Amino acid sequence: MPPRDLPKRITHTQAGRNALAHAFAHIEFNAINIALDAVYRFDDMPADYYRDWLQVAAEEGKHFLLLADYLAQHGCTYGDFPAHNSLWETVCATDHDVMVRMALVPRVLEARGLDVTPAIADKLRSVGDQALVDILGVIYTDEIGHVEIGTRWFRFCAEHRQLDPRRTFRDLLTEYMQGRIRGPYDEPGRLAAGFTRDEIEDLKAMEAQTLARLDKTHT
Repeated sequence: MPPRDLPKRITHTQAGRNALAHAFAHIEFNAINIALDAVYRFDDMPADYYRDWLQVAAEEGKHFLLLADYLAQHGCTYGDFPAHNSLWETVCATDHDVMVRMALVPRVLEARGLDVTPAIADKLRSVGDQALVDILGVIYTDEIGHVEIGTRWFRFCAEHRQLDPRRTFRDLLTEYMQGRIRGPYDEPGRLAAGFTRDEIEDLKAMEAQTLARLDKTHT
């Protein structure tokens, strides 16, 4: 269903945490297919590219199984809750160009996971769900590597085409992600994943411009 129609996920009840774990499981299930699609769809890339994305697929599978086990321990299974299709829609929108895929899926959608996971883990820690905190810790650490892989291959593609990576990333965000860039930004995680400080400042500037446009619209 559309993301805006999904029920709000809360952390202070087990039912809410089940829904939250299911949402993460849905992301990880999609991520397995996204990684394999990156292997299947784009040819003429160096061999290391395919090794990297097969590694990502395996790690996303590990994440899915950790979350599936958590759900099973609490009487649920994947598919018990509604979910949205936004991740796969972006995959379809980027199926024409490996550079665009590397820019927008790992460096926007997966990086967004880095931004939100620490705060969610803090909420779960406050209600004593250490099991789900530990799972999110594994996911967070691995996702830094996944975003770094996307960053590395995005830059490879940009430089191969004699494009400036910073400007190109900014242009792709403007073209494909209008109004969808928002903080907070997990700067330590993004820096570890290969973002530059200039790129993080670009994200903040783009978000500010979007908010300014919305303010003018409402006034």
